[in-house]
Amino acid sequence: MRSTAPRNNKLKPSSNLIMNGSVRVRVIRTLLAIQNGQSLASVLDPLLNSLHDGDKGFAHALLLTTLRQWYALERLLDSLADNSIDEKEVRTTIQVGLTQLLYLQVADHAAIHETVEAAKEIEFAHATGLINAILRKVAKNPSKFRKKCDKKHSLPNWLAYQLKQDWSEQYDDLMQGLRQPAPMFLRVNTAVTSIEDYQQALVEFEVEADLVELTSGLQLQNSSDTATANSILTKGLRLHQSTAVNALPQFAEGAASVQDMHAQLAAPLIHKALLNKLSVKSDDADGDIDTSNNNNNNNNELRILDACAAPGGKLAHWLELISSNESSLFHVKQDNTETSTVISKVKLTAIDNEAPRIERIHTNLQRLNLSQHDLQQAERNIELNIVCADATTWQGAGKKKSKLVFDAILLDSPCTATGVIRRHPDISILRTEEDVEQTALLQADILHNLWPQLKVGGYLLYVTCSILKQENVEQMQDFMTHYNNVAAVEFSDDCNWGIEQAIGRQCLPIDSESGDGFYYALLQKTAE
Repeated sequence: MRSTAPRNNKLKPSSNLIMNGSVRVRVIRTLLAIQNGQSLASVLDPLLNSLHDGDKGFAHALLLTTLRQWYALERLLDSLADNSIDEKEVRTTIQVGLTQLLYLQVADHAAIHETVEAAKEIEFAHATGLINAILRKVAKNPSKFRKKCDKKHSLPNWLAYQLKQDWSEQYDDLMQGLRQPAPMFLRVNTAVTSIEDYQQALVEFEVEADLVELTSGLQLQNSSDTATANSILTKGLRLHQSTAVNALPQFAEGAASVQDMHAQLAAPLIHKALLNKLSVKSDDADGDIDTSNNNNNNNNELRILDACAAPGGKLAHWLELISSNESSLFHVKQDNTETSTVISKVKLTAIDNEAPRIERIHTNLQRLNLSQHDLQQAERNIELNIVCADATTWQGAGKKKSKLVFDAILLDSPCTATGVIRRHPDISILRTEEDVEQTALLQADILHNLWPQLKVGGYLLYVTCSILKQENVEQMQDFMTHYNNVAAVEFSDDCNWGIEQAIGRQCLPIDSESGDGFYYALLQKTAE
């Protein structure tokens, strides 16, 4: 059985060690740090910031490509070695060499020589003969070994097995899709500029981008208590090549944000459901929105929640929609009657349980001019409250007697993030089979805490960036067995994204030009 503990105590990965040595040594040490439990997000910037500008591109490509092909390279390595290689440092060094030969087209002599030298630099000179022999063997016929590497998946076996159980028809395409880089998408802040004008601005900055349009259809209840189709068009931009944000026009001024195209569906979906709630007349038996146009009544205040909000992309998008001049939140036309003002203020609460992540929310909102101060300066009737709290226990009502607080809840639920492996390939190394079960239990705890806080007629949008059914449709099916006041809103046939599920829709990261793996389910609270 292969040992996972380092056999050389001199090489315990740390940020200081990562920032010393040749480019390949630094990449090797970064990979060792990830295997020891550190996330790619925590070690990537220290790596790149330690390098000269001319080396950053190669280091980034070498690190990310090695991670994307990690398990395929491991299997290839095991087939090439006469005996088991137990030293993690040696295995990692060889895999870095294989990546250069098979995926980055680095010249044979450079890839082999520099990788062997890297082994010496990390004080594993005793393995240089083995490393040299394996890499030379591969260099003689790289196309053969590349084909062997690409034949199957590059995931831990437990995850590949589960995905085959969940997505048998899409399995082969999914396995290859997860090994590719993800495209870069932009969300344009239409309060600042139109998407068409921003696309033209990109051209002037020599950045090529395509317009992407996603159509969502929801079967929402109308005032006659029958479901009618509601269509939503979400527009974004897909860049032909990933680009540094400081090279994008007016990025610092909040004209655009980097956000996956499938992530951009969340805010428009919950916003459309909220608008529908306001347009439906009700008796307001539970303290719901009062449509009597009495602006002095607190019932004219709309309360909404973004749970697990960090880093704030979906929150910012929702705020953009709410604060847009075209927003219908404050003026709702009911049936054939004239437009009436039914909302005096929107109170939006955003919660997350980690203080550093709360700081990221504030930073992102400030760039987009959507902080509470910015909203007040713009004389928006929006009150934003960002709270560091645990979504499994937090109560929005405070000391108030009634728990029925929110008209709409966006729950961007914690998940295993298997749908964003293309962007964060360290996930396949860091996640375990046990994590799935624990995450599903956490999701259930959050759902059971938030659902009683939703008003009758209100909507909860459940979102994950997972592609495992246990966290998605199966989670929803289990949740609905616990309540007799929940209805799943159906997506209509005009959706041009995702795969229809028993509840909700699932996006899979298969197409190299499409978004990440996201799951969406919209639930409405019915009368008890």
